[in-house]
Amino acid sequence: MEYHVAGDDYFEKRGLKRYAGVWSLWALDVGAVISGDFFGWNFGLDVGGFGGLAIAIAIIAVMYLGMCYFFAEMSPALPHTGGAYSFGRTAMGPWGGFITGLAENMEYVLTPAVIVVGIGGYTGAVFKEMGIDIPAPVWWLVFYALFVGLNFVGVEVTFKFSVFITLLALGILMVFWIGAIPHFSWDMALNIEPEEGQSRFLSAMGFGSSEPT
Repeated sequence: MEYHVAGDDYFEKRGLKRYAGVWSLWALDVGAVISGDFFGWNFGLDVGGFGGLAIAIAIIAVMYLGMCYFFAEMSPALPHTGGAYSFGRTAMGPWGGFITGLAENMEYVLTPAVIVVGIGGYTGAVFKEMGIDIPAPVWWLVFYALFVGLNFVGVEVTFKFSVFITLLALGILMVFWIGAIPHFSWDMALNIEPEEGQSRFLSAMGFGSSEPT
C-alpha cells in the first residue's frame, strides 16, 4: 500500500461545511446517550449489579471525555472530512488510515442495525398490545428505510429530526422519572446482586457476601 499525497484541489472539494448548529450538536450527543437509557445499559445491572455498573460507567465516562477532547483538538488541526479515518491517515500513514476506516465502517454497519432492532422491538410491543401483530423484520425495514430516507433528503433535515426526536425522548424519560419517584428505594438500588437478588455493593467483583441481604 502506497501513500498518495493529495493536492490542494483534493482538500478544497472535501473541506468542512457547517450544517449543524448548537442545538443540532446537542441533540446528536444527547440523543445517542438517551438510547442507552432506553435499552442497553439496564442489562448491566444483571451482569454487574449496581456497584459493577457504577464503576463501568465511571470508566467509560473518562474514556468519552478523552475522546471529546481528542476530537476538539484534532478537528481544528485537520479541518477536512473523514473524521477518525482522516486523523489516523495523517498521523499513522496509509495503513493507520485503512485500519481506522475499517473500524469506522464496522461501526456504521452495526449501529443502524442495533437502532432499528431496538426501535422495532418497542414499536412492535406497542402495536401488539393494540391487537396488531406485525413481524419484527417488517419494523426493522420500515425504520431503516425511514432513517436512510432522512439522510438521503439532506443533512439539515436529519439534524432537525434529531432535535425533535431527542426532545421527545427527554419528555418520555421525564414521565418515567416522575412516575418512578414513589417506587424508588436506595436500599434496593445499592444492593442489586447480579442475576439473583440483593447482596453487597461490590458483589459483582468478587467482594461481599453471595447471600441475599
